[in-house]
Amino acid sequence: MNLQQIRYVREIARQGLNLTQAAETLHTSQPGVSRQVRELEDELGVDIFVRQGKRLTALTPAGEAVVQICERLLGEVDSLKRVGRDFADADRGELVIAATHMQARYALPAVIKAFVDKYPDVRLSLRQGAPRELADMVIGGKADIAIATETLDSYPELVTEPLYRWHHCVIVPKGHPLAALKGQEKKLTLSKIAQYPIVTYDAAFSGRSALDETFRTAGLAIDVVLTAIDTDVIKTYVREGLGVGIVAGVAIDGRDTDLIALEGAKLFPERVTKLAYRKNAYLRGFVRDFMALLADDLKRKRPTA
Repeated sequence: MNLQQIRYVREIARQGLNLTQAAETLHTSQPGVSRQVRELEDELGVDIFVRQGKRLTALTPAGEAVVQICERLLGEVDSLKRVGRDFADADRGELVIAATHMQARYALPAVIKAFVDKYPDVRLSLRQGAPRELADMVIGGKADIAIATETLDSYPELVTEPLYRWHHCVIVPKGHPLAALKGQEKKLTLSKIAQYPIVTYDAAFSGRSALDETFRTAGLAIDVVLTAIDTDVIKTYVREGLGVGIVAGVAIDGRDTDLIALEGAKLFPERVTKLAYRKNAYLRGFVRDFMALLADDLKRKRPTA
């Protein structure tokens, strides 16, 4: 048994049992991958994959357990490498942050600037995507941490920590009938919002499931005319008069002078943005420092009390 065999099994599982794709990702030949997997199966005394001819069609029950162990073993190997790098060169390396657009655009800029100033020799990479994509990046070792509101705590492979709490708010152009309620938030109601077309987040992003449930529980049907993953795109179409926007309150800042924001804390449930990292992963010192900087920055700007 060797690490190469373990890597091959893990990559086949990650590539949906496609041997060709696994071999390409591993920069080797398909017959070589097949041979190594067969040798591992012979050593273990069990089949890892169900086969139909030369095709792999499923994981066996034993294979399910083997793949989970392979993930853990390779995660520990990666942690060993990180320990070596941490002590050999504590202030050099790479930090990969996976975040949704809202987090990258509104929550992270100040702390990233502070981190870069403190660690000029750390290469910082910011990758964006849907919450499930972010979770997969961290689980697969392609990112150190993920930051999102949805999904992250549903993965047993991840450790999640709360970062900050927020509510949705309603945004409309100046002159919109709802704009007259500015400063009179108690008069804003779900039924009044539901009278207008809605522009809001895609189903995978920023508390959208809770948003839909809020209107459903109130017995209200809403006409969602446009969804987007990007808060700035939502703002653009609100400005064009396409509908009433419902966005994260943290995404409204002093630059949105042409929009009226109506507080939604009394209407919509509280949401919690979380940070996640792989369970049992060794986090280099500068990664832990980034997490501390982020928590301090968000606590200062948006206290949870």
